[in-house]
Amino acid sequence: MAEEPALPGPQDAPGEAAKEDGSPTEEAEEVEDDGELPAMKFRNYLPHDEQLRGGKLAPVSLPKFEDPISAETAEPKEVENPFGNIAPKNPNWDLKRDVQKRIDKLERRTQKALAEIALEQQREKEALEESQD
Repeated sequence: MAEEPALPGPQDAPGEAAKEDGSPTEEAEEVEDDGELPAMKFRNYLPHDEQLRGGKLAPVSLPKFEDPISAETAEPKEVENPFGNIAPKNPNWDLKRDVQKRIDKLERRTQKALAEIALEQQREKEALEESQD
């Protein structure tokens, strides 16, 4: 069996090795060379201290973005009724077909009854005219 290499522990980390050697890191060297602290930059925070307010950056101006999806929704589309295709054009056609014989019979009876009523009214008018003469 081949022996697997051991995973590096916290003592083998690269930053730790530099500290153990006693040599300062690159960042520490830069600060020591300048003799000043690095300037602080604030993008989204306005500090209360007047000295730090000089580090406030101007807000970033973003280019205008046109959303293709919202441009499509701006145009009104005709909304179709989803149930319009389901319902038949003549919803009672089967009922009319089944009852058509009865309706025809009733229609004939109604016409006969209206004709009889009209004849009866005409006879009454004639009777009234004869009685008045």
